[in-house]
Amino acid sequence: MVIANPIYDVVFKRMMENEKVAKFFIGTLLEQTIETVSVKPQEFTYTDELAGLAVFRLDFIATIKTETGELKKVLIEIQKAKNQIDLMRFRNYLGEQYKKEDSLDDEKIILPITTIYILGFKIPEIPTPCLKVERNYKDLINKSNLKTKSDFVEKLTHDSFIVQVDRITDRYQTRLDKLLSVFEQTNFVDSNKIIKEFMHDTDIEEVKMITDILHHSGTNPKERKQIEDEQEAWRTVNAMFEDKEKELLNALKEKDNVINEKDKALEEMAKQLEEMKRKLGEN
Repeated sequence: MVIANPIYDVVFKRMMENEKVAKFFIGTLLEQTIETVSVKPQEFTYTDELAGLAVFRLDFIATIKTETGELKKVLIEIQKAKNQIDLMRFRNYLGEQYKKEDSLDDEKIILPITTIYILGFKIPEIPTPCLKVERNYKDLINKSNLKTKSDFVEKLTHDSFIVQVDRITDRYQTRLDKLLSVFEQTNFVDSNKIIKEFMHDTDIEEVKMITDILHHSGTNPKERKQIEDEQEAWRTVNAMFEDKEKELLNALKEKDNVINEKDKALEEMAKQLEEMKRKLGEN
């Protein structure tokens, strides 16, 4: 079966509109059963007046309730390239979410936050395709880990999950493997890496639902055009940032050269002063 590459915002949005798929995606990563889920895409437009670009993109906020009755806010970010502006944008976005009050049944509440990052590039130091960064409560006086949790602490700190799609292999054993398989960046049937052949048996109902949705996105001309437009826009943005990054690096090198020249001049002046002191001492 051919399916669309789900790392594109428009495709991922289509996938997460299905409540059962959203529960499966979030629950599999968090290793929790999700009782209820509400996913709201948050629109974001990057605009560069000089380049004449206005690139639409989405972040995703899911409000979930686990089988234990715990309520959480899950922030999902797809980041296809390692641009500094994207890192800073999401840090600011994360800060805004910490400041924002949530509501449940018209009541203002504060929800704990969990983040999920789907990365289209490799973190060199981290070889695994799926990483969990979690917190431990440690008693520094008694040098022991605490098993209890605090609502206060949970709302001030958060766990994070990172998926590196370029590190996903054809391993297909666990529930997590089967979820990750749809993000695997191989077996593409086009040069733009938009459509790929899904090579596995869909022996889980939710994976079958995902591949059906992605198949529709990949074969529907209108949705295919949306993916191509998104890809072209971000290719332009990435090229622009690469140029700006090179300019910045060159400027920093120039600055370093100027500083080095000043350091050499100061060092020479210091030597001359020492020489003058020596000669005065001799006289």
